[in-house]
Order: sequence, then structure tokens, then C-alpha cells
Amino acid sequence: MDKIRSVTSYEGHFEKFLNSLDQKTQNKVFKLIEMLETIERIPSNHLKSITGVKGLFEGRIKLGSNIWRVFCFFDGNKLVILLNGFQKKSQKTPKKEIEKAKKLMLQYLKEKKDGKD
Repeated sequence: MDKIRSVTSYEGHFEKFLNSLDQKTQNKVFKLIEMLETIERIPSNHLKSITGVKGLFEGRIKLGSNIWRVFCFFDGNKLVILLNGFQKKSQKTPKKEIEKAKKLMLQYLKEKKDGKD
């Protein structure tokens, strides 16, 4: 499939998360990234907006009974910025994880506005 957008990460948090995963789980994460790069409208079972934080999304990864989330946002239509990730252990996404992702997103946008990209 042709790429319709690029995916990159910000501040190394995503890489740290990715490197902590086993190979099977990493492969699932790479599948999510491939979807972000090639599918115009990503199904909500793979990418869902975070309620209360405009522009923030969670990529959803499931392997067996284990669930992981990767936070991201769109910078325009052609670039997806991966932020942080975590293993989900409860029904609700922990507020501290959402706040961390929100802080990183706002930091990125401020740096971009200030010309530090």
C-alpha cells in the first residue's frame, strides 16, 4: 500500500516504550504504525480520540488478553506524532497517562510554533 502520511515520534518516550516490549507485541505496534501510514480512515477499534483532549488519540493494540495503548496526534493531514505508550491494566485509561500525552503534545506544538522543529 502507498503511504498517505508519515509517522514519527517525539522526545524518545515512544521508543522507550517500544523497546520494553517483546517481539510479538512490537510487531503489533508496527502493524498499527503501518495503518496510520496507509489507511485514510482508521477503524475506531485501532485508533480512538481521547475524550476531553482535543486532537489526542490512542492507538489500540491487543495481543491475547494483554492490551497496550500508544498516544498520538496529527500534525496537519500528513504527519502523525507518536508520544508515549503503556500497558493497559484497567477498563479506563489512567488519567496520569492521558496527562503525560497531553503535556507532550502541547510541548511539541509550542516548540513548532516557536520554530524549534
